[in-house]
Amino acid sequence: MAGPDDERTAAAAAPYPADWEADVVLRDGGTAHLRPITPADAHALQAFHVGQSERSTYLRFFAALSQLSERDLARFTTVDHHDRVALIAVQDVPAAPGTAREVDAQIIGVARYDRVGPHEAEVAFNIADAHHGRGIGSALFEHLAAAARERGVRRFIAEVLPQNGRMIAVFREAGFDVSQTIEDGVVTVSFNIDPTDRSLAVMADREHRAEALSVQGLIGGRSVLLVGEPDAPPGSALDLLARRGLASVTSGGAGVVHVLGLGSEQLAADGAAAGSVAVRYWSRLQDVPGPVDLAVVALPAPDVVAVVRRLAPLGVRGVVVLSTGFAETGEAGLDLQRELVRAVHAGGMRLVGPASYGFFDAAADPPLNASLAEALPPAGHLGLFCQSAPMAVPILASVANRGLGVSSFLSAGHRADVSGNDLMQFWEEDATTHVACLVLESIGNPRKFSRIARRLAAVKPVIVVTAGTSGQVVPPGHAVRRTRSPRGTLEEMFRQSGVIRAQNTHRMLDIAQLVAHQPLPRGQRVAIVASSSSMAALVAEAASSAGLDHEGRVVMVSEDTNDAALDQAIRSLYRDGSCDVVVAVHVPTVGAASPRLARAVAVAAAGSGISTVACVLGLHGITAALTAAPPPGGDAVGSWTVPAYSTPEAAVAALGAAVRYAAWRSADRGLPVRPAGTDRARARALVARHLRSRAGVGPVTLDQVAATELVGCYGIEVWAARAVTTIDEAISAAAELGWPVALKSTSPLLRHRADIGGVRLDITDPDDLRAAITHLVERARQVGAAGVPLEVQRMAPSGVACVVRSAEDPLFGPVVSFGLAGDAVDLLEDVAYGIPPLTDVDLADLVRAARAAPRLFGYRGLPPADVLALEDVIARVSVMAADLPELRSLELHPVVVAENGAAVLSARVQLEEATRADDARRSLPA
Repeated sequence: MAGPDDERTAAAAAPYPADWEADVVLRDGGTAHLRPITPADAHALQAFHVGQSERSTYLRFFAALSQLSERDLARFTTVDHHDRVALIAVQDVPAAPGTAREVDAQIIGVARYDRVGPHEAEVAFNIADAHHGRGIGSALFEHLAAAARERGVRRFIAEVLPQNGRMIAVFREAGFDVSQTIEDGVVTVSFNIDPTDRSLAVMADREHRAEALSVQGLIGGRSVLLVGEPDAPPGSALDLLARRGLASVTSGGAGVVHVLGLGSEQLAADGAAAGSVAVRYWSRLQDVPGPVDLAVVALPAPDVVAVVRRLAPLGVRGVVVLSTGFAETGEAGLDLQRELVRAVHAGGMRLVGPASYGFFDAAADPPLNASLAEALPPAGHLGLFCQSAPMAVPILASVANRGLGVSSFLSAGHRADVSGNDLMQFWEEDATTHVACLVLESIGNPRKFSRIARRLAAVKPVIVVTAGTSGQVVPPGHAVRRTRSPRGTLEEMFRQSGVIRAQNTHRMLDIAQLVAHQPLPRGQRVAIVASSSSMAALVAEAASSAGLDHEGRVVMVSEDTNDAALDQAIRSLYRDGSCDVVVAVHVPTVGAASPRLARAVAVAAAGSGISTVACVLGLHGITAALTAAPPPGGDAVGSWTVPAYSTPEAAVAALGAAVRYAAWRSADRGLPVRPAGTDRARARALVARHLRSRAGVGPVTLDQVAATELVGCYGIEVWAARAVTTIDEAISAAAELGWPVALKSTSPLLRHRADIGGVRLDITDPDDLRAAITHLVERARQVGAAGVPLEVQRMAPSGVACVVRSAEDPLFGPVVSFGLAGDAVDLLEDVAYGIPPLTDVDLADLVRAARAAPRLFGYRGLPPADVLALEDVIARVSVMAADLPELRSLELHPVVVAENGAAVLSARVQLEEATRADDARRSLPA
């Protein structure tokens, strides 16, 4: 065994893996910081060990150890981050009295592995007794497995005493196929740690429950501490923020509000009450009694971190920072913001902000208002999320103008921690939220967003507005990686996830008021109720543009139609089964709109199951005029409201969005693709070898032989080709490969360019080949590519030439694209995009999304191509791209799809050191 000195030398030779550090949400909604252990942790590790019970120590070491020896401390804390890895979970605790520090980092869990073979390692875990049941072991396991995979380990083994059922459960419940044996009273557990569908599902479910609970702890707080700046000049920004925040929390449902720093003259008000809320003023933070659920902070940015570090002993679960002065100010401000996030998470808390408008829980009884809003909207079923504080103002004003009811609202500010992803996790579990609306100025983690949104959209509508159309605009203060992907990538991510994309906040609320108050459309057949033939024609045209099916079903009602005839006409429309949605329009040319049409439509729509919208002069949003109780015996509970719109076009556009969402939600979304015949371990070994051979030179472009070998690990067979420089070499290659052959230039100027003479096809004999070579050599000379080798390849069966690509994007991760080959397709950007992991249904949609796709399905009498074979190729590319974050780019061009089979004729691969984190681990924003 190597001694401590040898271990220190090994550790010094390996850089500290800072990218393994992560903040995680635990099972109880609290947070912890995970990081690799260092020799400086020896004292904290000893304290952790001494604090454990005799039973825990025995289960870990199979012996009673009251203390760790100096040798053991050195061995456990000095690792090489490769063959010997240890991760610790830490939380901040108050420092001992008399020390200069305010907090110390306390170890609450340790996980380690020691390599025992080329791809196998022995693992051990130890969780602090006081923190059992919080999910620390499972979080450490996910991160240790991710680190091991990065270091080439593929299998974990562990020796566990039979009575240590808790640790055996950690392995089994992780979703891996675990085998175990028992010998001499010790259980040996072993399992492969490559992610499986089940392990990824377990991780996602744990992440969901933990993050939903953390937001519940934040929003459900009932004791609040408001911290203001005592020296802020009256009327200054900080003073206004603090006083507005105080007015909000004392007007809502907080049971106790503690106030710190709003002026010594207010100390006499100790014990005063604002309505039913007890308000207590304090001059020092250490005097504030706990527990406190929520802290609202309006301090100068440099003072916020120091206060946050002192909040954990009060039991604070969430911090709302209203102050600005962080990442939007530049690098120094960004560093301060990161320090703030670290302090919050180390204290087991969540952060809203900085530069936040706050949040409110309107559905609570009484409601909690921890925002800058002076008045709350009525309680309802709409969940709202936005980022910047200024954006919150017009959104809430528009909500109020429409009379929409809100369940909860949160402004994330710079979105340093709590984000739209967290709110979506919470809204899925929140029974009062039926519709989720998000206004996103940036998306920090699109892959996680897509995964969570897809899960939420399967049960509740998710409506999103983004800044611009590309999602590439990054506001000041938002730490977001830049994307290299085209605009269509964001749109495709939303489509795959079932998200309803709205052009602006007005369109978002148009759709929200429909899906919150009407049933989802059962189809796209539209009927029209109108008091004017011209308005009926306008609605019919709008319906056609929105993709709805209008077959002339119109009910005309004039101003002088009596009540009985009006009611009968409208009731018959809802009863005859001829429509799935109804648009009612009543805009009189002169005078006010009669309430009779609105009443008749509301009554007929109630409980009918037919989604209805209205455009009635003078009505907008949720109105009493369009609200009716359901008929006796109806399935509806409570009242039904038909949403009103200012224009028929807005009403029909909202209806079209609801129809498309309902179709997505009711459709079978398929299963993740897992093509047979893949060898992930071999592919990773090849990638590592190629990157080592060219370390430090940037992206590595593989030659055709190496590219063919790599894609072959995923069952993609590239047709053999031979590089040639002379006629004799070409004839010999053609004889070896088999006639007829194709001759191609490898010059970037001529590659794939049959239209300008860079490719010659169907060459059947040596004479034709000699003539073709002469032609290509001359063509290469003309374009300045003389001397570039040529390539000979056996002719593939006739078919449709396609291009399949993948690219690793800094923001989106792997992005797969598909299109048909050719200049016209390239010039028109007729390319469809998909973001792995893809399902079999996603693959079918991806191929059919290209506008030129009809060529694959028997266009103009041609035989249909083997689309299933094409989808298999794309599936293999998508799995490869998801597995290998080092795959900077892959191009299969052309993929010739014949009547039977798809021939991959060329593969181009570029590799680069990975920047994407392992997907199979939970992590909060850094």
